[in-house]
Amino acid sequence: MIYAKERKRNMKTDIQIAQEATMLPIKDVAANYGITEDDLELYGKYKAKFSDEFMNSLDEKPDGKLVLMTAINPTPAGEGKTTTSIGLAQAFEKLGKKSVLALREPSLGPCFGIKGGAAGGGYSQVVPMEDLNLHFTGDFHAITSANNLLAALLDNHIQQGNELRIDTRQVIWKRCMDMNDRALRNIVIGLGRKVDGYVREDHFVITVATEIMAILCLAEDIKDLKARLAKIIVAYDVDGNPVTAGQLNAVGSMAALLKDAIKPNMVQTLEHTGAIVHGGPFANIAHGCNSVRATKMALKLSDIAITEAGFGADLGAEKFMDIKCRMAGLKPDAVVLVATVRALKYNGGVPKTELVAENLDALKKGICNLEKHIENLQKFGVPIVVTLNAFETDTEKEHEFIRQFCEERGCEFALSEVWAKGGEGGIALAEKVMETIETKPSNYAPLYPDDMPIKEKIETIAKEIYGADGVTYSPEAEKAIANVNKLGYSDYPVCMAKTQFSLSDDRSKLGRPTGFKINIRDVYISAGAGFVVALTGNVMTMPGLSKKPAAYEINLTDDGKIQGLF
Repeated sequence: MIYAKERKRNMKTDIQIAQEATMLPIKDVAANYGITEDDLELYGKYKAKFSDEFMNSLDEKPDGKLVLMTAINPTPAGEGKTTTSIGLAQAFEKLGKKSVLALREPSLGPCFGIKGGAAGGGYSQVVPMEDLNLHFTGDFHAITSANNLLAALLDNHIQQGNELRIDTRQVIWKRCMDMNDRALRNIVIGLGRKVDGYVREDHFVITVATEIMAILCLAEDIKDLKARLAKIIVAYDVDGNPVTAGQLNAVGSMAALLKDAIKPNMVQTLEHTGAIVHGGPFANIAHGCNSVRATKMALKLSDIAITEAGFGADLGAEKFMDIKCRMAGLKPDAVVLVATVRALKYNGGVPKTELVAENLDALKKGICNLEKHIENLQKFGVPIVVTLNAFETDTEKEHEFIRQFCEERGCEFALSEVWAKGGEGGIALAEKVMETIETKPSNYAPLYPDDMPIKEKIETIAKEIYGADGVTYSPEAEKAIANVNKLGYSDYPVCMAKTQFSLSDDRSKLGRPTGFKINIRDVYISAGAGFVVALTGNVMTMPGLSKKPAAYEINLTDDGKIQGLF
């Protein structure tokens, strides 16, 4: 394969490729889309936010086509959603189609934890890669600050007389930080003197799992942002009534902290295609999609907008369809489903260390994971293109088997070589996506209606998307669902918090598990975001670091160059 030869010849890390690339000033990239320097708020030469005036000026422009990028369940073997998204956008540009990416911002937790950077890979990257993976334009810091300001105002209200009669045993708002730190999952605050506050148990979550992150990504504008912030439930009073951020007079100050963070960011790919990178909620805890504002901007600026949803299609894509599209009035025209030969063999029972050898038997066993995701996406009425992110160890027989498998199930298929070749390696995929958009209608519809009861929504997702036989509920979850119904939130969509590594809630069950039930351990209302969260299995809202975290490999040289960031 050409891909193999090129990769062996180069053998450069992602960060080396990114640092050797020549970036254009972001104002020049923006000019290709009819955006003037006055429309931008520059963050140095290569990053910018859009002015509110420019965003408002786009309202009357027609929308382009919307393509969602998703994948099979993640494995240690790798899949490559972001890399494929970037390569596909670059390929459309080579075909003469104006394309804009709408991507998520990476969290510092995974960057320093298990995976390193999250800006694509090889010759399909977004740059400046180091900035994007680290502090970028400070959006996540602003979200963290707004979240913790609300926590401080809540505890201060209790300290200063507690006029709202908050039950300190029913404080549900959690502090956050954008880093994996298991020691902060369960803590005690208020120790010390009387002036140091009331002693109570508290918790930290990672910033990308917070309701503030979800709100920022779903808000249409500042007015909508403030309305959503006001609805956040922070605690319950002694009578069991919800206490909100609005009641704590926290909305104005929180909105002030988020003034710039709500504005989408523009950067570029290695081939100078425009990328709007904004927001980054976890898909196994929050809704896993970039901001509505970024996606709608990409649609206004392009012929074809490409966005992605986190983790496998059972998480990110389901939430994209059932939460983001439902709320924002979006209608995807096509879905690209990414897989790799290696990941499918891993699902077929092959250890990570033995994935390089051709193994059609393992592929036949593991392809059931891809099959289930195809079936799931078809339930939303959107046409599907399956693509294989190519590796040098793949064989023609393996590719051909997967191609035939997909085509037998009514899906188009294309090989992607964007890691090695950039946009050139994505032309075959781009042509398939264009053909699909032009010849196959999208009949998008969410999986369930708004007025379906909460339990039925949970069970619909569990049975239809995960393949479960049913659902079990802990006593805490039963009580919480009763409270959801009592408070009038039963018409909200459900955001299922589940492990990303399996279709089930047990990460060890690969392929297409059967004969299992989804276990709901708790449910809570994200009233500002506009959905009800159902926690399954042992999914964590504050991850921990591994024995050898990615942070060990990251360094800053004496001349100021970052190394080891993927």
